[in-house]
Formats: sequence, C-alpha cells, structure tokens
Amino acid sequence: MQCKMDVLNRHPSWRQSANRVLERCEQLAQCSDSRIGLTRTFLSPAMDEAHEMVVGWMREAALTPHVDEMGNLIGHYPANETNANGKKWLFGSHLDTVPNAGKYDGALGVLLAIEVISQLQGQPLPFAIEVIGFSEEEGVRFRTPYLGSRAIAGTFDPNLLSLLDHNGVSMAQALRHFGLAPEGWEHARYQSDSILGYLEAHIEQGPLLETLDAPLGIVTDIVGQSRLQVRFKGQSGHAGTQPMNLRRDALTAASEWVLAVESLGGATEGLVATVGSLDVGPNTPNVVAGETVCSLDVRHPNDSARESAVEKLLATASDIATRRNINFEILARSSQKAVPMDTQLREQLQAACDGLSVNAPEMVSGAGHDAAIMAMLCPCAMLFLRTPGGASHCPEEAVDLDDVALALEAMHSFLLSLSPETGELIESPTF
Repeated sequence: MQCKMDVLNRHPSWRQSANRVLERCEQLAQCSDSRIGLTRTFLSPAMDEAHEMVVGWMREAALTPHVDEMGNLIGHYPANETNANGKKWLFGSHLDTVPNAGKYDGALGVLLAIEVISQLQGQPLPFAIEVIGFSEEEGVRFRTPYLGSRAIAGTFDPNLLSLLDHNGVSMAQALRHFGLAPEGWEHARYQSDSILGYLEAHIEQGPLLETLDAPLGIVTDIVGQSRLQVRFKGQSGHAGTQPMNLRRDALTAASEWVLAVESLGGATEGLVATVGSLDVGPNTPNVVAGETVCSLDVRHPNDSARESAVEKLLATASDIATRRNINFEILARSSQKAVPMDTQLREQLQAACDGLSVNAPEMVSGAGHDAAIMAMLCPCAMLFLRTPGGASHCPEEAVDLDDVALALEAMHSFLLSLSPETGELIESPTF
C-alpha cells in the first residue's frame, strides 16, 4: 500500500484524472436500453446515446471522432508533422454490455484511453493514436460476439449480416437504421502494416488480483472458448393427463445435461463450462416442455482440452436424448482459439508498472476480449485492473479509485516508452 500511495503522492493529478474517469463511467451507465439496470446492446438507441456522450469526451481530449460502417466509435489523434510512415497505435475496449450489467466492463477501458490521450495536452507523438470503442463484444443482440473488432481485424463474415435478433430485425437492417451502410463493412478494416500495436485496459472480472493484493495485472494469454446453442426437442403434453413414463420432456432432458456440464467442468483442471441460458417452450406451468434451447460456453487455456470437452458434452447430450426418446441438435457453434499476448509489449507494460513500483503479476484471462481478435491484426497487450469482490457482468461490478489512477499512469508511461519505426525512444512531454 505504501508504494502505491507514494506513486499517487508523486503524481496527484492522476487521482483527479481517475475521479473524472469514474464520473464518466457513472454518466455512461445512464445510457441503457432498459429502465431497470444497465443494458446497452449493439446498434440500439442507448448505444447511439453513448456514442454522443463519448464523442464529446473524445473532442475534449483532442481526438477527432467518427463511426465506421460496423458501428465502432473511433477517435483519431494525429502524429507530428515529421511522421512519414503513417503508423498508428491503438487503444480500446467495448461499449456494449450484457443485460443488467456493471458500469465498468468494457467502458472503463475506453474512458481510460481517452484520459491518457488528454494528458498529452495536444502534443503529438511520432505516430498517430486511435481510441476505439468497439460496437459489439458481448454478442447479445445477434448471439455472435466480437462483431466490431472482427470488422477492424478483417475477419468479419458477411453472412452474419443476415442474422436476426429477437424482434426479427436483421443485422443489415439494424446497421441501416443506425445510419450505416452494411454493404460497406469492408471499409472498417485496418491494414496490419499501418498498426504498431494495441493495448486494452479492462477490469479483471474475477478475484485473483484481489487475492494477491495487486492493483494491476498483465495478461499473458486469453483462453480459448467455444460457444454453442443446442436444442432438445420432445413432445408437449398436458401436465395432468400425460403419464410420467410416457413423457418426452425436453426440459428434464436439458436439466440432466446441464448437471453433466457442471460435473465435467468441476472434474477437469483448468476447464470452465457453463449453461447460462435456457429457452423453454411452451414455457407454461401446466404443460410438459416440448422444446428447450440451451446455450453452452466452454473455456480452457489449452485448445485441444477445450475441444475435447465440447465433444464429450455433445456426446452426453446425444446419449441423454436417445435414452429419453427425444431429439437433439446443434443450432449454432463457434469457437475462438486461445490467444497469447505479444511478449515484447508485455515486457514493456511490465517495465512501465515496475517503474512506478506497482505490483502487476502476470495472469491468464478467463474472459474473452476484443484483444483476442485484434491479435490477428497486430501485436497486442492487456492490462487488468483489480475487481473488488470479483463480481462482473452484474450491477455489483466495482473498481478502486487508486487502482484506476495507477492504471492511468502505467498506460501513460507505457505509451511514452513506445518506439516509432525508426527505433528512437519517445521523450516524455513536459506538462
């Protein structure tokens, strides 16, 4: 604690900056699709409100904002006049949320980056800087994550434009309604040879840093994950007249499988496996369920272990369905491989933290992030902030003011340590 307070006493302005960031998180949390809790989804009116708010903060920091054709909000900070190579450094995170979310997942990383740029006080560096507020990381509206970062990284599948949300609106229609041109999605793509790298600051979303009494953490790898949507289909029937031994109950079959998912996750080291969503039909108290659609989320640092677990769980689901005389099918399936962060950038980020006497242990991220997609485009690094209580994706999500101040100073120090393509070190601006 003494080391941390020494840092803040040496640079008291960072605490003031941290206060501003947290105040903005509070303001941004008012942009919600729901009157109860925070829910901000891809291309929604709440996202439009959030863009308007963040655009104002970007302009205050001397960033020039625009929205690309996949709905990413991007603020550009120009290089100095001697920059002839057109290179740029990227900061960012996402602005969308899960339903009934916390205030800091994603949004904090965007606002931290804006504040770091504001501390340059308009002085240009030998390369340009862009802050990206990715439009869709969580995958809530169209049940497909990383839409914004995939467009920027050049890995977006245009077939996704035909996906429908719960209201029957296609992604292409939603983009048009937001004032964008879906046929121009390729214009969102960045060229890898123009990007020096990408840094994403994010809350840990877990308890490890708090357990270690560390304010910050440096991500070594982002775990691989598999996401599936499956369906158990039986036969609806009257709850009072259908004998128990003749039922083809899709919900009880799904329930048995949910417990099997939990069992395998608990028995396999490093594996987490979750069924977080059930859609039961007809979902009526006095009717045997004829259909149940389930989500499946499986994560592991080792891709082969993750893929093996998924196959075991699908085989188990098929066995359950056969035994219960119902049908089982896979409706949707996607996967993201485990992604290592760039070694050199990790070392530079560690050096920035060490220079501030900040304890920042290395750690694996169990959550997915836009950095996993951006790593296909350029070298990437991630800085985690301690999450008091370890809660995330819920209103109890929290962050510590002093940790935010330390993250700002570490990011600033990291930025000033970056070298342009010439290899010359950047000198710190005079404030």
